[in-house]
Amino acid sequence: MGTAKPKQFLFLKEKPVLWYSISAFLEAFEDILIKLVLPEEYIFLGEELKAAFKEKSENIQVVVGGLTRFQSVKNGLQLTEPDSLVFVHDGVRCLVSKELIRNCYHQAITKGSAIPAIAATDSIRIVKDGQHSVADRNNVRIIQTPQTFLTNIILPAFDQEYNPAFTDEATVVEAIGTPVFLIEGEFQNIKITRPIDLLIAEKILEERALSFQ
Repeated sequence: MGTAKPKQFLFLKEKPVLWYSISAFLEAFEDILIKLVLPEEYIFLGEELKAAFKEKSENIQVVVGGLTRFQSVKNGLQLTEPDSLVFVHDGVRCLVSKELIRNCYHQAITKGSAIPAIAATDSIRIVKDGQHSVADRNNVRIIQTPQTFLTNIILPAFDQEYNPAFTDEATVVEAIGTPVFLIEGEFQNIKITRPIDLLIAEKILEERALSFQ
């Protein structure tokens, strides 16, 4: 992103990117408990953001993350209640809808997991050993979050040792031999990665506001 401040704290229409992510989950389930995992040096910003939710602030707990995504998720999971359901969400996917969150919940209740995925729309090439070949994009899915699991599936998976091949929670769960199940994601559920993504997100928020008028 090219900024000193982490992208989850950059402002999008006068609110931090992370505010929108938290709001979506609080709107989806009033009794949800959020573990807000952040770098240690930004815990104070997390506490400020938590306070902004006022009466809902008791639903939010700020947690120090780790050096890897794996360790950060593990830190959050250590504070998870047993016999429950866990959403693991990228804080910068600030346009996630409460409908997708609820869809993931319902599938995970019945199948044990729900991994949002969308079809690839671009041509895909696989590069290996300096060579490249065309892949059938009909067989390619782009993975999103919230990756959703029953605790009896995700907690044992995070007891294993870290492997650099772990790119998300689905790969961690699969590494202990447990299959995961995809669910249809949303094309608007973008990840804020580059400056242009903030402009796109702002436009989507404006369109959503108009649809409710």
